[in-house]
Amino acid sequence: MERMSLESFNIIESTLREGEQFVGANFTTDDKLRIADALDEFGVEYIELTSPAASPQSLDDAKKIAQRGLKAKVLTHVRCHIDDAKLALDTGVQGIDLVIGTSSYLREFSHGLAMQQVIERAVEVLTWLRAQAPNLEIRFSTEDSFRSEEADLFRVYLAVDRVGVDRFGIADTVGIATPMRVHQLVSGLRRLVKAGIEFHGHNDSGCAIANAVTALEAGATHIDTSVLGIGERNGIAPLGGFIARMYAINPALVKKKYRLKKLRKLDEMIANMVGVGIPFNNYITGVTAFTHKAGIHAKAILNQPETYEILNPKDFGMTRYISIAHKLTGWNAIKDRSEQLGLPLSDDQIKEVTAHIKALADEKKLDLNDVDELLYRWADGASNEPIGK
Repeated sequence: MERMSLESFNIIESTLREGEQFVGANFTTDDKLRIADALDEFGVEYIELTSPAASPQSLDDAKKIAQRGLKAKVLTHVRCHIDDAKLALDTGVQGIDLVIGTSSYLREFSHGLAMQQVIERAVEVLTWLRAQAPNLEIRFSTEDSFRSEEADLFRVYLAVDRVGVDRFGIADTVGIATPMRVHQLVSGLRRLVKAGIEFHGHNDSGCAIANAVTALEAGATHIDTSVLGIGERNGIAPLGGFIARMYAINPALVKKKYRLKKLRKLDEMIANMVGVGIPFNNYITGVTAFTHKAGIHAKAILNQPETYEILNPKDFGMTRYISIAHKLTGWNAIKDRSEQLGLPLSDDQIKEVTAHIKALADEKKLDLNDVDELLYRWADGASNEPIGK
């Protein structure tokens, strides 16, 4: 079961649902169509949309995207309520994701239902939906699953299983779960049901990607992501970060499933739309993601990139960069730069100029132009002249 999940996982891309809850997200209809098209080109299996009950525009946009002829299955995410389910059906989406809170917090302060009423509501709505649309893909999820009593969760899941759904959802709504707890809950549900299992993990305490992969290891089949991880508060597992993790496990599979070189444009598009910068250390697309600095790293990278890279930048349309204008630089990296410039310097000369670069870097900040100038000076035999003269 574990190996199968890691080899046949599905991404439910929720930038157009969870991502709309990000503080900077105010997507127009045109924005949504661009996002849906870009996600479809990247190759995600599912695209999840905001509930059509949210606003008249949300209803119209859901209809437009559902009728767009995308390869990805289009889903919408609604409360476990007959009225919401009817609206969702009217949009023409290929799947409906139902959700209801099961933690004591949400039962007391959100919908106010006792656990038995939650079960009755879920069975009622699912029975009605299944009768209306026998071929519709239906997911039932608990909300705030990791602050719910496990016995309550399994009671509602088993009641729903008797009605029949395509997928069960487990949601770490506040980002409290750890990988060990995720494994425990997902594997427990996996033993009870045969349907798919979807994991939705928030990143409030930094475990979203690790929790998502652990969910797959425990038998989950579907993972929710958003571009750059945008969503409520700190958001959920980022698409790029999840892709990076899965690539590290099985690069051939991930390269086959997704058009990885589209990721950079996706990140840039969403960053522009919501008014944020791509973090310098962002997975894959951050400016330092493939930058190497230390001398021993640079030497090994030049000989064999896999020594210090678990991801191949070429597969993502990125390039590695070896930083050499600093005191940690090594002579192998300086030699590589001199060869790029076509300069006929011996190893002894390279070691000499490297020592000079290190000494200068202790005194002031250098850049690549400074290094290049020094290399040209050494090649011209004018190594003793001060830099900048």
